[in-house]
Amino acid sequence: QKTSICYLSFPDSYSGGLGDTQFSFRLRQAGGPRSSPFQDDGRYNREAPLTLQREAAHYFGYVYFRQVKDSSMRRGYFQKSLVLVSRLPYVNLFQCLLQLIAPEYFDKLEPCLEAVCNEIDQWPAPVPGQTLNLPVMGVVIQVRIPSRVDKPGSSPVKQCNQENLLPAPLVLPSVHELDLFRCFQPVLIHIQMLWELMLLGEPMVVMAPSPTVSSEMVLALTSCLAPLRYCCDFRPYFTIHDSEFKEYTTRTQAPPNIVVGVTNPFFIKTLQHWPHILRVGELRMSGDLPKQVKVKKLAKLKTLDTKPGIYTSYKTFLHKDKTLIKRLLKGIQRKRPSEVQSALLRRHLLELTQSFIIPL
Repeated sequence: QKTSICYLSFPDSYSGGLGDTQFSFRLRQAGGPRSSPFQDDGRYNREAPLTLQREAAHYFGYVYFRQVKDSSMRRGYFQKSLVLVSRLPYVNLFQCLLQLIAPEYFDKLEPCLEAVCNEIDQWPAPVPGQTLNLPVMGVVIQVRIPSRVDKPGSSPVKQCNQENLLPAPLVLPSVHELDLFRCFQPVLIHIQMLWELMLLGEPMVVMAPSPTVSSEMVLALTSCLAPLRYCCDFRPYFTIHDSEFKEYTTRTQAPPNIVVGVTNPFFIKTLQHWPHILRVGELRMSGDLPKQVKVKKLAKLKTLDTKPGIYTSYKTFLHKDKTLIKRLLKGIQRKRPSEVQSALLRRHLLELTQSFIIPL
């Protein structure tokens, strides 16, 4: 398990990118479910939304990776990752925490981590519905843990208990919600199709240029069924060193029901028998609707010269939603903030899911 975490904590393909990168992964726990070190008796899971429950058989890993030129190192580079492992899918909270800790840690090493761990040990338990103040390194992070009774699609409750906090807290609007609009930029016109594929639990590979893009896209896809929980397996970032590698690349049986994010070009060859492949480029925010990927036949997946696109022969039941695209386009022209665009998108997906649930 430690070895897997090590492999998952570094970009898998050759990345010439210097500087800091953040991404996340999900890891199957070795050796069956164990008793949790948290004396929680399941209360958290009873009160938390389905999509934010603590997982018994998987860990989430949140990574902060730094690569900078350094002539004193044998390889000519300083390359280090700080990884936070948790059973909770709080991607925003933990990535924000790492932004505070990691740069200090690379500078001051172990003593810094020890101090941080002492502070985190004092944090209150996550109680759904409560707003928590979490002090770390001279900053107070303020977050509200979502609860099962929150109305779907409502905005988080305004924070109020700030008057006695000095310094002013760093308020996170959400512990887990991604910038959906940014993640889905290249595939906005295919959002209905992707929602259908997620609902059906179809096997899908996301091929991306970096672990950041791959993990964000996989997390965005699996979150688009909310308030339903995505019940199949998903790996926001997956490498060839993973113990499940053989299971996923074998051609003797159908691919498992899983959404897997990869960056190594080697996967283009080994996973070309999968029924749905989403190939994305770097995510960029631009002034008009970013270039939309096309839907292409799987046969077009030629090794190594693959252009961004959705490679599938799936026939959708739903039509493209032109009004949604128009609203988002108008938003881009009017420089509407990304949070607002994401909220529109999230509401649209929520309506899709609810209209699916109603007859059931």
